[in-house]
Amino acid sequence: MPALRLFGRKWLAASDDLVFPCVFEICFRIVWLGLISCVTSTYWNVTEECGEDALPVRIYLVGTIVLISVNIVLLVILVNRSAQGSITEVHKRRLVAPLLVIKILLILPETGLNVLGTMWAFCGTFECRSNDKVSRTVIEAIVLFNWVVFALIIFGLAIVFDPLGSAKYKNGRDTNDNGPTESAIHRKVSKLWFRRFRWAFCCLRRDEFGHEAFTQVASLLSALFRGTDLVPSDIVAGCVLLRVRQKRETREMRRIRMLNDDGPRYSTDITRVFATSPAWMTIKNARHFLRFALAAYGWPMVCYLNCCTGPYRLIPKMTCCACFRRKPQIIIDDNCCLCHLAGVRHTSRLRSEDVLHASFKNHVFELPFCIMADHSTKSIVIAIRGSLSMRDVFTDLVANAERFDAPGMPPDSSAHRGMVAGVDCMLKRLREGNILERICATYPEYTLVLTGHSLGAGVSILLAAKLRSRFPDLRVYAFATPAGLLSREAARCTESFAFTIGVGDDFVMRLGVDSIENLRTSVIETIRACKLPKWRIMLNGFGYALFGVPSRDLETTWHDVTEITKKAAAQSPLLSGERPIQTVATAVAVYCTSKSNSGGPTYEMRWATAEDFTELKVMPRMLLDHLPDNVFKTLTTILEDQKTHNGSVLSLQEI
Repeated sequence: MPALRLFGRKWLAASDDLVFPCVFEICFRIVWLGLISCVTSTYWNVTEECGEDALPVRIYLVGTIVLISVNIVLLVILVNRSAQGSITEVHKRRLVAPLLVIKILLILPETGLNVLGTMWAFCGTFECRSNDKVSRTVIEAIVLFNWVVFALIIFGLAIVFDPLGSAKYKNGRDTNDNGPTESAIHRKVSKLWFRRFRWAFCCLRRDEFGHEAFTQVASLLSALFRGTDLVPSDIVAGCVLLRVRQKRETREMRRIRMLNDDGPRYSTDITRVFATSPAWMTIKNARHFLRFALAAYGWPMVCYLNCCTGPYRLIPKMTCCACFRRKPQIIIDDNCCLCHLAGVRHTSRLRSEDVLHASFKNHVFELPFCIMADHSTKSIVIAIRGSLSMRDVFTDLVANAERFDAPGMPPDSSAHRGMVAGVDCMLKRLREGNILERICATYPEYTLVLTGHSLGAGVSILLAAKLRSRFPDLRVYAFATPAGLLSREAARCTESFAFTIGVGDDFVMRLGVDSIENLRTSVIETIRACKLPKWRIMLNGFGYALFGVPSRDLETTWHDVTEITKKAAAQSPLLSGERPIQTVATAVAVYCTSKSNSGGPTYEMRWATAEDFTELKVMPRMLLDHLPDNVFKTLTTILEDQKTHNGSVLSLQEI
C-alpha cells in the first residue's frame, strides 16, 4: 500500500510483497549455483577437446554462473529493501521499483543462455558431451527447470497485472462526471467484473436472470472497492491486524463492564432467557425445525454429515431408475434415482408420503424448497434451502436494496434484492397449482411453519411477510439469517412471527453492504496504525492461526494504542448520512456463544439486537459457526446442558 508503480502502470502488488518470493528464489538459486558449478568443473576439461563447439558451451556455463551470482546479490538487496518500514512507509522502500526493473531485465540474457543450453543439451547442435551421465542429467534438468521458472514468472506477472493500472485511469473521469458511481473508472471496473463472471461462470448465462445478476454484482463490487489503493496482500495483512485490534477492543470492553459493575449480558438458563417470549419460541422447537432446514439441502447434506457412510444411508430411500418410471407430480427436477428426495427423507426422518411437494430446481433467484407434513407438531413445514451452488452465491451477492411491499409492512420498506427476487419466484411456483391452498385444505388443523438456513432463512422471513395475511398464525424459524435483509422498521414488524438463532462469530449474520464498507475503512485505519512490516504481520498471522493471539501483541503492534481506541469509538464516515440499505438482524434473535472457561454449561445465550451485527468480525470460527450442522450441534448441546445442570430426569426429546 500503495500499489507498486512499474513501467508506467500500477500493479496488484506492493513494494513490501517481495520478501518471501525473493527468499524462496534465493534458496533455489543457491542450489542451482552449486549444481552448475559442479558441472562446470567436470565439463571444462572436456570442452578442450570439442574444437569450435567449445566456445558456446563455455559461454553457457560461465554466463549461467555469472547471472545466477548477480541474481542472488540482487535478490538479497531486494529482500533487505522490501522488508523496510511498515506498510504505509513507502518512502523507505523507494529503491524496490528500480531494483525490480533490473531483475526483470536480467530475464533477457537468461533466456538467451537457456536457448543456448537447450541447443546443446537436447538438439545436438554442439558436439561436446561428457561420458559422465550425472553431469548430462544435471544439465538437462537445469535447462528444463529454467523454462519452468520463466513460465512461472510470466504467470506471476499475469496474476499481478492490473487491467486498470494504466496512467489514463489513475485520475480519469469522463466529462459528464456525476459522482463516483458514474465515473469512467467505475464503469470500466464494472465491465471488467462482468466479463470475468461471463467467462468463469458461463453455465449461468443460460439462466433467465443470469445477465441481470452479473450486472448487479459487478456494479456492487466496483462500488465497494472504489477509491482504494489496496493490493490483495494488504487486505490479508489488514484482516490479520483487525483480528488483533478486535481482540484488544473486546478485552477493553470486558474491563469497562467489570469496572461499571454491569450485569451479565449472557445467560446459561433457558428459563430466564425465554421468560417473556411466546410459547412457540423455544430452543427445543428451533432444534426440531432446524432438522427440516437441513433436509432441504438434499443428498449433499447427508454425504457431508456422513462422509464415509452417506451413500449407504441414502440407498434404502432411493428409487432406482426413477427416470424410466412415472414420477410423482410432487417432485420437480430431482435426478434419476430421486437422490435429493432420499436425502430429504433421511434427514427429516419422515415417510415418503409426508413429503407433500419438493422442487429442486436451482437457478439464479430460484431456490429449491420442500413442503412437508410434520405430524408430531401438527405443522405444514416449508423448508427453503440455503446457499449450495454458484447460482445461490450470485443470489446472495445481489445485495442492493429494493422496495419490498407486503401486508402490514411500512410503506417505504426495502429488502435484499436477490432475496426479494427469490421470494417472487417461490410465490409464482406456489400459485401455479394452488399448492398451499390444497395442502392446507387437506390438513386444516395444521399450522404453517417456514424454516431455512442462511439464504433460505432470509427468503423464509420475506416469504412469511407476504403470506401472513392469508395465514395469520404462521411462524418462522430462521437460522444464521444474513445481514442486510430488511430495513429497520420492516424488521421490527417481523418480530411477532419470526425467530432467528445465530451462533458465535457467524460472519454471514454480519455480512452486508454497510459492514463490508465499514470493514474496508477499518482495514485501512488499522494498517495505518500498525508499526510492523508486512512480512512480520504475515508470519504473525500463521502463528495466530495455530496458537491464538498472545496478549503482548495487543499492545506492541501499534504506533499509538490510544489512537486505535479513538478510531474504534469514532463513527465510520462511510456509515454517516442516508444509506440505501441498513445492516440489521431480522426479527427476534437469540445469540449463542461458547464459554471459554471449563465446567458448567458449554454455551451462553442472550437476545440480540440489530446493533450486535453491524460489525464484521475477523475470528477463527467465523465460517464454522455459520455451518448448519454446527448450529444443530450447538442447540443440542444447550439442551443437554440444561438437562444435566438442572438435575432434570427428562429426556432430551422432552426438554
